[in-house]
Amino acid sequence: MADIEIDTADLERRMEGAMVALKNEFASLRTGRASASILDPVLVDAYGSNMPLNQCGTVNVPEPRMITVTVWDKGLVGAVEKAIRNSGIGINPVVDGMVLRLPIPELNEERRAELAKVAGQYGENAKVAVRNVRKDGMDQVKKGKADGMSEDDQKFWSDEIQSLTDAAIKKVDDAIEHKQQEIMQV
Repeated sequence: MADIEIDTADLERRMEGAMVALKNEFASLRTGRASASILDPVLVDAYGSNMPLNQCGTVNVPEPRMITVTVWDKGLVGAVEKAIRNSGIGINPVVDGMVLRLPIPELNEERRAELAKVAGQYGENAKVAVRNVRKDGMDQVKKGKADGMSEDDQKFWSDEIQSLTDAAIKKVDDAIEHKQQEIMQV
């Protein structure tokens, strides 16, 4: 009988990757407090290509309800303003020379509920990613069965993969709950 090993470290790393992606998606959600990461998805049409906003200027958070963007090139101020307005984040910049001020408005209850629902959808996507990694691991166990893995080893690896999956899903659930509480906090 062959002694077949399943690479659980790789599976765990991939499940952790889903968690990292979820945290990046959560960072772009507005919670009523200013955060420079709100502007991460904004792309500016600069120099003939789309560039991330942070490559066109300096993003600062001087106050809890204000973000400032100091544009490095005077010719890009209009493009940066347009990119922020068209990004769908719901913030209207105020231009002051080469500085754009972005006041973060209070979130009303309806918008908070909407954002909490979006956070839940992001979490579900992360859970699907974790389950796909679990499926890959279980496929490795099935392949091991075909290669002569003992039933005890199959059970051991199946349980090991399931416990990794359960732990990853719990982390995702905790992150969703935390983000939704943060969004709903007035």
